[in-house]
Amino acid sequence: TNMIRVCLFVPSGEAKNIPPYPGPNRMRDCYCTVNLDQEEVFRTKIIEKSLCPFYGEDFYCEIPRSFRHLSFYIFDRDVFRRDSSIGKVAVKKEDLQKYHGKDTWFPLQPVSADSEVQGKVHLELRLSEVITDSGVVCHNTLCFTLHVTACCDICVISDLTLFVRSLRSEAKKTKVKRRTNNPQFDEVFFFEVTRPLSYTKRQFDIEEEDVDKLALRVELWNASNLKFGDEFLGGVRVPLRVLGQAGVHEAWYFLQPRDNVGKSVKADELGSLRLNIIYTEDHVFPSEHYSPLRDLLLQSAHVEPVSTSAAHILGEVCREKQEAAVPLVRLFLHYGKIVPFVSAIANAEVNRTQDPNTIFRGNSLTSKCIDETMKLAGMHYLQVTLKPIIDEICTDHKPCEIDPVKLKESENLDTNRENLRQYVDRIFNVITTSGVRCPTVMCDIFFSLRESAATRFQVDQDVRYTAVSSFIFLRFFAPAILSPNLFQLRPHHPVRCWTLLRGLWPLSQSRFFSFCLQFLDLISSSGKWDQKSIETPIMLKEGFMIKRAQGRNRFGMKNFKKRWFRLTNHEFTYHKTKGEGALCSIPIENILAVERLEEESFKMKNVSSRVPSSLLPLLQMFQVIQPERALYIQANNCVEARDWIDILTKVSQCNRKRLSTYHPSAYLNGHWLCCKVSADSAPGCTPCTGGVPANIQLDVDGDRETERIYSLFSTYMSKLVKMQEACGSKSVYDGPEQEEYSSFVIDDPQETYKTLKLIVAAVKTLEQQHTQYKRDKFRKTKYGSQ
Repeated sequence: TNMIRVCLFVPSGEAKNIPPYPGPNRMRDCYCTVNLDQEEVFRTKIIEKSLCPFYGEDFYCEIPRSFRHLSFYIFDRDVFRRDSSIGKVAVKKEDLQKYHGKDTWFPLQPVSADSEVQGKVHLELRLSEVITDSGVVCHNTLCFTLHVTACCDICVISDLTLFVRSLRSEAKKTKVKRRTNNPQFDEVFFFEVTRPLSYTKRQFDIEEEDVDKLALRVELWNASNLKFGDEFLGGVRVPLRVLGQAGVHEAWYFLQPRDNVGKSVKADELGSLRLNIIYTEDHVFPSEHYSPLRDLLLQSAHVEPVSTSAAHILGEVCREKQEAAVPLVRLFLHYGKIVPFVSAIANAEVNRTQDPNTIFRGNSLTSKCIDETMKLAGMHYLQVTLKPIIDEICTDHKPCEIDPVKLKESENLDTNRENLRQYVDRIFNVITTSGVRCPTVMCDIFFSLRESAATRFQVDQDVRYTAVSSFIFLRFFAPAILSPNLFQLRPHHPVRCWTLLRGLWPLSQSRFFSFCLQFLDLISSSGKWDQKSIETPIMLKEGFMIKRAQGRNRFGMKNFKKRWFRLTNHEFTYHKTKGEGALCSIPIENILAVERLEEESFKMKNVSSRVPSSLLPLLQMFQVIQPERALYIQANNCVEARDWIDILTKVSQCNRKRLSTYHPSAYLNGHWLCCKVSADSAPGCTPCTGGVPANIQLDVDGDRETERIYSLFSTYMSKLVKMQEACGSKSVYDGPEQEEYSSFVIDDPQETYKTLKLIVAAVKTLEQQHTQYKRDKFRKTKYGSQ
């Protein structure tokens, strides 16, 4: 079947001209959140004492659900009270392509509860004549029947009710649906429209009426807020002209905010936020559609010269090398051909390098591909190497400030300098003793780099080390130390000591290099260690979630509680708080399946009062199924839920007793809610959704990556044509290269031209298939459908 997946990459840039704090201290401590509609999925670090905060953080996620707006909120931290919102930027999903890949300043808009609306409502409207008791048709009176069936995708789980206002502001109300965000109302309302006695036409013509008056207003309200009264959640105005001649209308409507909400705000009154949003949406076909292009790409590792290969050509035509490197690396990793491919393009780049001091210093296709490979294959290596020492440094809170201007009165410069030196020495030590843990694929690539550099620059004995150190230190460990939150080493951006480490790192390079030759020799030997054989527990993921108590004893309460969860390659545990002993430990081999849980299972009726309402967003529940019971868990948002499900599924994929079926709903009141079977040990009624590869780091959808590469080729088709012209020019004119073609690396014009011809043919075939798919989808899509 066809799939639609959405990727999002948001470098949250900077804000400017934030309104000052009303008081003697006019500065603010600001942070920015990224939201899908109203659901927060990412939060930046806090920038203290600034009205023009600079964030510069990257956030990437595959969006696991439909959404209407991508929103960014600027908050002012308040230590004693609830953080206050300053303003927001909301971009409609259909407008994201307008800003794709562009640095854009967005004016901040006011945040109003009445404007924070999401969700849909389904309405059925029917026009009928009124017949008196004597059977006579009353031409001056018509009846409108409104059938309110359901709402879905509401932003909060609450007690929901609908108000319906007629033409004369007559209000009617549905029953309250408790603790849900997808209420099923299924209620019918009747309204009459009476015309003056002077009206003589037998036909009631909707088109002749005043549309502003002939309309129904449907509003959704949260009826659970006893302190402040009902809360408006959205509404829709339906003009009766939609009935047309048929007199019947049925459709889904997006809920909308109230008209003229709040006071008008002048441009830049709340400040501005600079964003660079990269948004992609891929329609992925069945695998056989991609065979010609995929085979052409996978041959690249063995093409001579490599500059004539399809993968190398992609790097030549893309505006940024990173665009090409990400899908290429994931594709070659998926098919086990990353080492020969990277070796081929690295060897070609080394042979074009004239100075050994500049080897792999540029942002070439080779360097970007190696960066991406290390990011995918080396994430667990980073976790087991750096996470313990980084956690310890963050817990110690030892002062590290060595700038005399920023030194506090109670701090000593010499003491701080010694603290910083000890931290750097310890980090250097854990890195240089971690060689045995370096993943095999990284060792093989480093071996290839070392051999290519040593062969090319035989006089320079150190080049075999600098070729490897430029990647393992500057592009792998250094970024993880400076921004551990981006590598899942810390949940939030750390304190200023990491910025100080950045300044100290270059000063330590000469001393560090003399002690790490053995480490470089170890990791640049042809891979001999298998990461799967490492016995050290590797921290894969941790964080707070809400779990349903399992009620192990006879009188155990099964309410919901907030717990700290930790997942390693050995076990899945939860704790009362971070740092305390485990309340429950589930060995990985006891995880039989990990699946989502249907909303109807609980509707969060038993949520503990100690859990703050901020932890109760759209229901994101899943279950970890064990031999005797299932553990029910709610994540903080949809992205977190998907991440936990993915990594738990992958780490337990090789378990021999994994289930093939499961129950999508809970066992409550003596039966399974999904299939109504009374035995709690009954086999599942729904096939499991597992089937992903067991290798956690290299779990990649090959078809999706090929689709991404096709999209890039299609986007840069004009450059492919220009490169074909450059091949022809080079073949015919054996002289100085024309300036307009000099940007392309073409070593063999004839072979490059042949490859380009095959690429263009494969891309055009896929373009035709996409056009036909969109045409068929448009033909089948009904206006007003969900």
